Amino acid sequence: MPQDPRTSQPQPPQPEQQQQPPGFTNAMDPKPDHGETSYKGSGRLAGKIALITGADSGIGRAVAIAYAREGADVLISYLDEHEDAEETARWVREAGRRAVVVPGDISDPDHARSLVEKTVKELGGIHVLVNNAALQRTHQSIDEISDEEWDQTFRVNIHAQFYLAKAALKHMKPGATIVNTTSINAKSPSPSLLAYATTKGAIANFTAGLAQLVAKQGIRVNCVAPGPIWTPLIPSTMPADHVKEFGGDTPLGRAGQPSELAPAYVLLASDESSYMTGALIPVTGGRPML
Repeated sequence: MPQDPRTSQPQPPQPEQQQQPPGFTNAMDPKPDHGETSYKGSGRLAGKIALITGADSGIGRAVAIAYAREGADVLISYLDEHEDAEETARWVREAGRRAVVVPGDISDPDHARSLVEKTVKELGGIHVLVNNAALQRTHQSIDEISDEEWDQTFRVNIHAQFYLAKAALKHMKPGATIVNTTSINAKSPSPSLLAYATTKGAIANFTAGLAQLVAKQGIRVNCVAPGPIWTPLIPSTMPADHVKEFGGDTPLGRAGQPSELAPAYVLLASDESSYMTGALIPVTGGRPML
């Protein structure tokens, strides 16, 4: 039976809650849905090897679970949320796939390049790169944003995508794919997320340009633009009253769950999207990307 998209997942208000960045899944109420009990694979990524950044929680965990159930082995890149990352790895292994767990800061170009090398060495290659990790902070004035925070946001959100893509492309063959996470903020920026939103606009542009650059190699590059999604980023970077009503301003009246993003990432990594490159897929609960 069809599900009503307005009520198929939790609706606001959520309990008021806050965490310290980067946030942890187990402290969230309600717990995010990553597709642990719902995602059913059908071999769409059989034999593929994927590197996913920010795969410890949120969208990254949902993508890792979906990829594994579709037949892919996964390198799980994350900062320092060790418990969350091991939980993601457990789901990947339960799907019968290999999981490699690697902590570290992707804004460091040497670490970013080492992730690609580790994927190739330990898993045997790289067919899919998912650039998903991101840094976000909320501010009501530009004066609240330090030079250091502005720089760090760019280094994590967009510079790391450049480092990783450049390194991965050296090993990728025709049919390989890169999937970047941008945001609704790329086209409809929230003023309180000035640094984050600016980087997300850059990611959309980077995706479109790189897609054209590597098309002659038979490699595709696309991006997914989430709207408000219930991940640890939310209670760890937004005021408690914003968290309480998070997602309520969408036409569907609620935040999205990470599990609702995973099918878009599977499509873009699969051969079913063979004529899609330079594309941006919005998953926004009905909020338009102007």
